[in-house]
Amino acid sequence: MICYDGSLAAGAAIDCAGSLLPPAQGWIAHLWVPPFASDALRRQLWHGTRRVDDFVAAIEREGAAEAERLAGMGVILAKAAGWETEPVVARSYGGEGLQLAELAEKLDPDLIVLGSRGLGGARAVFGSVSDVVVHYAPRPVLVVPHPMLTTERAALAAGPVIVGWDGSAGAHRALDAAEMLFGGRRILLAAVADGEVAVPPPGHESLVVEVEHRHPTIGRTVAEALARVAAEQQASAIVVGSRGRSVPREILLGSVAMATLHHTPRPVVVVPHQSAARSGKA
Repeated sequence: MICYDGSLAAGAAIDCAGSLLPPAQGWIAHLWVPPFASDALRRQLWHGTRRVDDFVAAIEREGAAEAERLAGMGVILAKAAGWETEPVVARSYGGEGLQLAELAEKLDPDLIVLGSRGLGGARAVFGSVSDVVVHYAPRPVLVVPHPMLTTERAALAAGPVIVGWDGSAGAHRALDAAEMLFGGRRILLAAVADGEVAVPPPGHESLVVEVEHRHPTIGRTVAEALARVAAEQQASAIVVGSRGRSVPREILLGSVAMATLHHTPRPVVVVPHQSAARSGKA
């Protein structure tokens, strides 16, 4: 399920995901959000009507047409990226992140794709649509940062995939999702050296990532370590789980997932704790 709102970030997400993932079938999800039409269109409609009821009806009509047009643009971009998609337009009254998560429950895709405008700090934590989708979506979520440097974009086609590894059930789910989504690519398990280093499953490569304790929050510290090893390996993406080995570790790994989204200039897949890898539509 590709979330598309007509922005440059959303278009870039489709293009980047097309380089990252094999050809697939799916949906272009567009939310019809108030005020249902652009300012210029509303002014034009107001001058052409005499009654408020007619004005409201005209906004509804033109807003719906505009939403369908934008979703159609997303379908065209997805086709250029190698995907066969169909539009899904849903009406919204705000809370886009939650509504996208609800839509994902109905469609049940293998993966949710959306772009990030690269917000950092408090602006990213509070009110970010991508953050809310990651928190509540029942399926893995691929967040593509915008903009990306040429070196980061060059790694999309053939770069390895980094999986955050601590040996937990969440890490195993992240590894399963990486193998399902990025089949055929080299997968490296990044084990953070913050104490006991988890043993990787047989047949998997592992890198021990040294943590530089420069920040008071473990989430950002580990996220920067993952970003560092991803840059060294010229990785195409990073995959992290949302749960760790114990209750405290679950909280910490959750913070790692969010910090990775905010501080990594590469595509990030966050795998929810209830997710299970499978094949089908994406």
